[in-house]
Amino acid sequence: MSGTTRLPWERAESKIQPWHRDRLAVVYVRQSTAAQVIEHGESTRVQYGLADRAVALGWARSRVLIIDEDLGHSAAGLDTRPGFARLVWEVGLDHVGVVLGMDMSRLARSGREWHQLLELCALSGALLGDLDGVYDPAEHNDRLLLGLKGTISEAELHLIRQRMWSGRIAKARRGELAVPLPIGFVRRASGEVVLDPDEQVQAVVRVVFDAFQRLGTIGAVLAFLVDNGIELGVRCREGPERGDLSWRRPSRNTVAGMLRNPAYAGIYAYGRSTVDPKRRRAGRPCTGRVRLERGNWKVFLPGVGPSYISVEQFERNLERMNANRARAESLGAVRDGPALLTGLVVCGRCGQKMTVHYQHGPAGRLQPVYACDRAKVDHAAASCQQLAGACLDAAVTALLLAAIAPAALEVSLAAAEQVEAGRAQVDRIWRARLERAEFAADRARRQYQLTEPENRLVARALERDWEAALADRERLGEEYARFTATRPRTLTAAEREQIRALAADVPGIWHAPTTTDADRKQLIRALVEQVRVTVRGISEQVDVEIVWAGGHRTATRIVRPVARLAQLSYYPQLATRARELVEAGHSTAQIAERLNAEGFRPPKRSAVFTANAVVDLLRALGIQRADPARSSRPVLAEHEWWLRELAEHLGMPAITLDAWVRRGWATGYLHPKARLIVVRADPGEVDRLRALHQLPPGAHTRRPWLRNQAALLNLDPQGAPGDADQPRL
Repeated sequence: MSGTTRLPWERAESKIQPWHRDRLAVVYVRQSTAAQVIEHGESTRVQYGLADRAVALGWARSRVLIIDEDLGHSAAGLDTRPGFARLVWEVGLDHVGVVLGMDMSRLARSGREWHQLLELCALSGALLGDLDGVYDPAEHNDRLLLGLKGTISEAELHLIRQRMWSGRIAKARRGELAVPLPIGFVRRASGEVVLDPDEQVQAVVRVVFDAFQRLGTIGAVLAFLVDNGIELGVRCREGPERGDLSWRRPSRNTVAGMLRNPAYAGIYAYGRSTVDPKRRRAGRPCTGRVRLERGNWKVFLPGVGPSYISVEQFERNLERMNANRARAESLGAVRDGPALLTGLVVCGRCGQKMTVHYQHGPAGRLQPVYACDRAKVDHAAASCQQLAGACLDAAVTALLLAAIAPAALEVSLAAAEQVEAGRAQVDRIWRARLERAEFAADRARRQYQLTEPENRLVARALERDWEAALADRERLGEEYARFTATRPRTLTAAEREQIRALAADVPGIWHAPTTTDADRKQLIRALVEQVRVTVRGISEQVDVEIVWAGGHRTATRIVRPVARLAQLSYYPQLATRARELVEAGHSTAQIAERLNAEGFRPPKRSAVFTANAVVDLLRALGIQRADPARSSRPVLAEHEWWLRELAEHLGMPAITLDAWVRRGWATGYLHPKARLIVVRADPGEVDRLRALHQLPPGAHTRRPWLRNQAALLNLDPQGAPGDADQPRL
């Protein structure tokens, strides 16, 4: 025995058994980042050298397995490590006799992963080894020491992160921490952030913000960029082309990121987002990011860097994007529905925002309905109030057109200037693209001319590059010619005169087929902040208060359609007058003419009373008049009813019974001579129809669902005799 001190590896023979050497000796190699792999080569070589240690401990060279898939992966437990997963798999299958690592932190810096590995090694009999010795996780003392090493490794990681985070925050609070720059900015060698020196890049960035200020939605800005053939200039951040400019087509995420980035307003911000572990996806380390509110940002330093827009415009952009979100507290983005006051109507009774529903009207046209049904949705209570949208939209539109009529000329001039400015802005971008293509073609020409004619290998490649540059220049010139043909840079005299003529007829522009509902909504939102609506009881009278931009208020009263005569506020006067006219001996046509002349109107906002409407009115009042047409009708068979007579007998609207016949809920046919609907109903059928009419609203829709639920329920726990072979749900 030598007198020298034995190394820990040399004292490990007592723990290593022959059956350990029958298994694999696994050498686990890991570095936390790719930069460490490149710059810390000695550490990597030492870890690979552990294979010689395994041979010295008695393993054959062919039985040594090196797992190095985790080079460049952190052991903090946040990212997926394929090498560690392979190691755990091999240990769990009893293929491993010993696991060797330079230190315990190479295996895991997360307590969960470290103790998982210890438990598997103890169950399978595998050993763990580092530069200090070999350990048996099945032994109490070794397991205690290994647990302490894992705890120290995890605490060390926490201290390293804390020191790095403190230094990063201190540097960020001075505005000196280098953060990735968005499109339109570059960083000089001195670290100073400046606007991109390329004029076309700057012009495109300004076009994005001007378009959003004019159009109001991210989707509209994206459509504008694509429609005008505008691409975004992006500086490559890594690789051999780092710093080079490449032109890419715009996307929704890119445009949204530009509008939300405070750097465009000259603001240095840090800590605008955080990582939510619940949203992270395996194998995708950049997922799980969550944007924070302004008050939770770590650093906010306005006026530190160059800017494209002002801080006030940046705040307005954020407010507008938040308002475009489809939430109860926001207006939402302008959409194509016919309801012009979406997001603006507020219930005057409870103060909640009224939602929009659409119904199919004549010719399939959508008819909006404003309803306050928040209590119905949240608490299954009754709806607060509702009204047809057409009458409210018409009233607000009339007041809006009257308000903007005096400023029609100024609006026309501003519109002309805005159109010209937008066209000139897009034209400058196109000219910059042509200039860039011209420069690329000229540079390719100079490169070809400078080469030696004898060096045909190089000359042929440069010649192809020159031809490609010339083809790109010609193609871009043709595209620009087509673009300017459809959209000239300046307005012609005829176009200016047309704008002035249209400004004199604002209602004509508003109702023109070329004016979309989205255009109308955009104008209304620019001038109206809120429309407060209060229905008087269940009548047709509606009080409307319009809150204009700037705080001015306008109060008015409108009339909405109602379903029944009894809902009319003047129904008592209407009934009294109708009885007087009947007693005077007037016909239904004469009564309709008198009622219309005196200003009475039927429900559902029909324009005037007709003879049929008067018949319905008299029937509702219980006034029976001799009807010559009834006496001439054919005699029906037993248990057959004329549809209108059966509806009167059941106390329900005739149109409802007619719908039941069409749906098959009642049996009927069209009489060939009288051309009227006849319903077959014996006393039992009459009772069924009466009970059906007395069901609450919505019961017809809920009945199929209840039948399906009843089929799924087995209320008899024992079952019936002889049903063992029957299928069950």
